[in-house]
Amino acid sequence: MKIEISLLVIESVLLLFTILLLLDSIKEGRSRSKLLLEVERATKAFTRIEYFLAVVDSMSDARREVEGLITGRHPGHIDKKRTDDILNAIEKAARNGVSVKYLLPRFHDRLYMGSLYAKAGAEVRYGGCPILHDLRYMTVDDRMTVIGIPEDSEKEATKKGFQIVSEGLTSILREHFNHCWSSAISYEEYMKEVIRQTKASPRHLALELKIEEKEIEKFYDGSDEPEQ
Repeated sequence: MKIEISLLVIESVLLLFTILLLLDSIKEGRSRSKLLLEVERATKAFTRIEYFLAVVDSMSDARREVEGLITGRHPGHIDKKRTDDILNAIEKAARNGVSVKYLLPRFHDRLYMGSLYAKAGAEVRYGGCPILHDLRYMTVDDRMTVIGIPEDSEKEATKKGFQIVSEGLTSILREHFNHCWSSAISYEEYMKEVIRQTKASPRHLALELKIEEKEIEKFYDGSDEPEQ
């Protein structure tokens, strides 16, 4: 009887020890997964920073023209500083006589970035080319291209970018850009179109689009009858 009790105690101890090892292994696995996730996030942030730096650096090197086909999504909090750097680069390029053109998808929520680019000195248009939504690039003069690569889905943000010095590639992308540009409408025309479609007041549109109300009011005329 004593031997049976002793064996039972030993088995219980071993079982408890096994459970503790299992719990520790699970905890270690979760910590490892968390660490790998943090490393992945850091890598994405780094490659995104490289992309934004490539855009700013390339624009600073421009002498005649910059043409960009972009998604124009509202920047998140983490991208605000990088967006400000691009806007400053646009202002500097425009002051130096460089022609800066940006083509964005024809979606209402892209008017926010369009307003910022236009205010910085760029000529902005909105179009609906078939591959406009999953391809993003910027050409500089006749020699350089910066291509942005999205996440797994075409709807995701840019993951990383490549700066390519190639007159041949730049020429091909400029031809594509000009084709899309010719059928697109200006920022001003698209804003008026949205006003006509929504029939919303400047205050309501300002809240929806996150654009200053004074900026939107400039596009209203006597024929508009916004809802209050």
